[in-house]
Amino acid sequence: MSVAIVNYNAGNVQSVTYALQRLGVEPVLTDQAEVLQSAEKVIFPGVGEASTAMEFLRKKGLDVVIKNLKQPVFGVCLGLQLMCKHSEENNTDCLGIFDVQVKKFAPKLKVPQMGWNNLEQMNSPLFKGLPDEPFVYYVHSYYAELSDHTVAKTNYVNRFSAALQKENFYALQAHPEKSGKVGEQILRNFLEL
Repeated sequence: MSVAIVNYNAGNVQSVTYALQRLGVEPVLTDQAEVLQSAEKVIFPGVGEASTAMEFLRKKGLDVVIKNLKQPVFGVCLGLQLMCKHSEENNTDCLGIFDVQVKKFAPKLKVPQMGWNNLEQMNSPLFKGLPDEPFVYYVHSYYAELSDHTVAKTNYVNRFSAALQKENFYALQAHPEKSGKVGEQILRNFLEL
């Protein structure tokens, strides 16, 4: 299976690569449009800052490429946020795949949310074979609001979209590559779509 990881100068691509290798998949790390378009699956991970990431994507033309991909695409953490319409992080216009706003957590609890939290009300093939309300690992200061595209929720400061889905686009706020057996199953489910 050909799996491409979008390389856009965001962190965490290496741990996603290792997680896929543990599942027997050798992904290609790329910022080349042709490679992304021809891959069977595309993963759009990331740890970083929204405006810098979007600037890089636009400079390379990848903002248009990603929006027009037809195969299954999986956004992770910053990848999920960049697939939304707009982020409060440096007032950034994002890809707009999901018509969703990304907000900064109110400082009622420790921000960023860092650590384990559960998934609630899961409704996507990404979560096939998982126990009820499984725990996954988060590191984030911004969150996607609840919307028609929400396919799992989490509660931290307030309820937010733990996962989004629209057509061939899937996204998870947590880090599957750092979420043990649950994360491994989510990645496996994506690869089997």
